[in-house]
Amino acid sequence: MRGSHHHHHHGSVEYTPWLIAGLGNPGNKYYGTRHNVGFEMVDRIAAEEGITMNTIQSKSLLGIGSIGEVPVLVVKPQSYMNYSGEAIGPLAAYYQVPLRHILLIYDDTSLPNGVLRLQKKGGHGRHNGLQNVIEHLDGRREFPRLSIGIGSPPGKMDPRAFLLQKFSSEERVQIDTALEQGVDAVRTLVLKGFSGSTERFNLVQ
Repeated sequence: MRGSHHHHHHGSVEYTPWLIAGLGNPGNKYYGTRHNVGFEMVDRIAAEEGITMNTIQSKSLLGIGSIGEVPVLVVKPQSYMNYSGEAIGPLAAYYQVPLRHILLIYDDTSLPNGVLRLQKKGGHGRHNGLQNVIEHLDGRREFPRLSIGIGSPPGKMDPRAFLLQKFSSEERVQIDTALEQGVDAVRTLVLKGFSGSTERFNLVQ
């Protein structure tokens, strides 16, 4: 519920645009796989905020809209995971999005399934999509990221095979809950910035 009177004077909302990008692989065969939860989160944000993703630009499917009064671009690179930076680098430049407003959303095997972590900045955490984005942002890492835990491969399972698996029904329930919480986390981040309110999104199921 947004109030009708906005308090512009104390500068709580910054109207510089955000680029919210989910990492994943395009195409039906990757739909619903562990490595594609970044795409799912972006789809969910777009749906909740009424943003239609119907524009193709810079090897990406994107939608232009807003969260509250803050302009946002929601982006799903279509260039395959390992080349995500080729899509995101040029978009950030074209729409003049500052590094601190590029939010990357991706799967994280170092977190338990369905656990979210929101960070101001960080390394690449061995994530190949994230690594490529950092390369295409001139090696800079000071952009926020929301990672979604997908658990880690059991036993001796090949990590790549694990990433391309679908979730079990129990895991799926945890992921759906995480996606709901993630929408709230992103909305709070865009409207209020990093603060005490975003720290609670380091959520445990």
